Amino acid sequence: MNTWKTATEEEIRLGLAERAQGLEGRARVRARRAAGHIVGEYFRRQGIPDPAGPNAYERLKILLALPTTPPDARIAAQRLTMKVDMQFQLPPHVDLFTEVQRLTIALLHEPLASLPTPDAPDVTQTL
Repeated sequence: MNTWKTATEEEIRLGLAERAQGLEGRARVRARRAAGHIVGEYFRRQGIPDPAGPNAYERLKILLALPTTPPDARIAAQRLTMKVDMQFQLPPHVDLFTEVQRLTIALLHEPLASLPTPDAPDVTQTL
């Protein structure tokens, strides 16, 4: 049973519903929580200790600190940990649900059926 996948897809389902209701801030939180489940599973598969526990943001920061993090996962983690601007917005080219899919493919090599597959990353817009 893929508990990480079930938890991830539930966060995505709820986040997309919140986005549809205009609750973009809540949707961003859900996307980050989904990413936390993915990183936790990656750590488990790699035998990497998980000192952050279930804290998604901290897991993403630890992933960024690892020198072995794949480039696509690094780009996704950077975008998933971006701060919003004064209007509580991310740059227009950043969609956190797309980054969740990118992270899943890069780390676990299996896409989530609930999200479209992202195009190749635009490395000129990583931050």
